[in-house]
Amino acid sequence: MSGRSDTPSSRRAAAPERQIAIALSHDIDGGTAPTVVAKGYGELAEKILDLAFHNNVKVRTDPDLAQILEVVEVDCEIPLEAFAAVAEILTYVYRANGQLGTDGSDAEETP
Repeated sequence: MSGRSDTPSSRRAAAPERQIAIALSHDIDGGTAPTVVAKGYGELAEKILDLAFHNNVKVRTDPDLAQILEVVEVDCEIPLEAFAAVAEILTYVYRANGQLGTDGSDAEETP
């Protein structure tokens, strides 16, 4: 005999995590911090992700960063705690899009 009860009322199901999507915008030449331009949960998060995928916007799954950014209001700059993680993501995105050289400087445009 086990000391654990397997009756339905004694079993606890793990609460499903709600999906969140947060969209950031950043002007590489603007001298300002990245800004939250959209965020949503559940169905709205799915719509934000669908728009990103259909427009070839880079998407990254980062639950820790999402937890920090979910408290930021839309049209507000990201908090200091998020700078390192967001800088890493933006560096990858800018390099992937050819907007940043491998040394971290702006990529030069060809005439």
